[in-house]
Amino acid sequence: MSNPEAIPTAAMDKIVSLCKRRGFIFPSSEIYGGTGSVWDYGPMGVLLKNNVKQEWWRSVVMQRDDMVGLDAAILMNAKVWEASGHVTSFTDPMVDCKKCKVRFRADHLVEQAAQVEPSLREELHRIAEEHTAAEHPDALAALNRVIPSLRCPECGGELTDARAFNMMFKTFIGPVEDTASVTYLRPETAQGIFVNFKNVQTVSRKKPPFGIGQIGKSFRNEITPGNFTFRTREFEQFEIEFFVPPAEADRWLAYWIEERRRWYLDLGIKPDNLRVRQHERDELAHYAAACSDLEYRFPFGWSELEGIANRQDYDLRRHQEFSGKDLTFFDEQTKEKYLPFVIEPSGGVDRATLAFLVDSYEEIAGGRGAAGAEVEYVLRLHPRLAPNKVAILPLVRRDGMPDKARAIFDDVRKQFFVAYDEGGSIGRRYRRQDEIGTPWCVTIDSQTLQDDTVTIRDRDTMTQIRLPSSGITDWLAERLG
Repeated sequence: MSNPEAIPTAAMDKIVSLCKRRGFIFPSSEIYGGTGSVWDYGPMGVLLKNNVKQEWWRSVVMQRDDMVGLDAAILMNAKVWEASGHVTSFTDPMVDCKKCKVRFRADHLVEQAAQVEPSLREELHRIAEEHTAAEHPDALAALNRVIPSLRCPECGGELTDARAFNMMFKTFIGPVEDTASVTYLRPETAQGIFVNFKNVQTVSRKKPPFGIGQIGKSFRNEITPGNFTFRTREFEQFEIEFFVPPAEADRWLAYWIEERRRWYLDLGIKPDNLRVRQHERDELAHYAAACSDLEYRFPFGWSELEGIANRQDYDLRRHQEFSGKDLTFFDEQTKEKYLPFVIEPSGGVDRATLAFLVDSYEEIAGGRGAAGAEVEYVLRLHPRLAPNKVAILPLVRRDGMPDKARAIFDDVRKQFFVAYDEGGSIGRRYRRQDEIGTPWCVTIDSQTLQDDTVTIRDRDTMTQIRLPSSGITDWLAERLG
């Protein structure tokens, strides 16, 4: 899809630069030249990402009586992936440039070409109707009807025919690498929930409608990863599998679409940058009766943050067939026995973290009253997401102010992540904290030594108030509750 409203790419370059400069995200194995599309979260990034996960967990598990949690293993019995269809159908169509050898997603190239070549749109529509190669054997042939009319976007070279590429990472359990020891790094966390449905339902004594939430790593050998942390080969997901009586599936799908949309807005995402896009019938996954994406307007265009799908009873039915175990639910009140339908809100932790970074990023020309400042960078992160909740800053490095500041720092950090900084002018220190998203700065000055009050500066409004130093923790708790 075209993105006429996309933010200029330069903005993304600046965010990537800020992330490295301020310790949010680094290229993985950078001293060895890096690893393609794999990223490490630095001191600020790991705090931000953990806060995103904690807010999700608090919202969808801790504060609900119809949800429980799970942490399933990454390595699972290979039959799990046979039952789920991943072994045969978790494929993307791939082409290579015969000249420069760069590899591309064939369907992405066709879609991009169709945006500028109206004659390709009808053919693209037919390909979409035929869907993926795994579900429809003729789909690769359909793509290959179009490929000869395309050229490599990198060098203009000729492209190979499209071929199916399975995105799962294969590995082996045990010392012998043979077919009996094959397994895979999970490409999604959902299957760990499905195979544990009966265990969790029994021990939690829940009955549909109820859900199981999980946060965990997944791995996909993407053909064309990119856009910073948006599409990577190793990533983290937060997923809900919400089990409902079949007749209630539509109602719960609508509920979870709105519930997940509200979560992002409550944590500061600007409404104009978030939208709900319902999938057309020809783009639905084979197991889905309906699906909607929550899309965010990234600098590279509107892209998926989270998908909310009605997976029907596909997964439980498949695992019941392959395992031979009864996964039905028997309702004692209605005396009805059925396989629950599943509503799945599935989001990317890394994508959500990136969206919160992008949405909070602001450049202020001329600074905010700072002498000599050309541009000031501010991350207006929601206080509950900010890596550090407050910074403790002695005005100067003398007159006992650092000692008092250290004592306050040691007290406040018993409950909150806190920064301490005594290097440079107070204005520069304020700007450093603004750039990493710290919502409040506490300054210890000469008056503090007289009456034990401190100045608290607000990152967004720049207003300042004085408060007894003993009241800082309660003041923060009231605003972060």
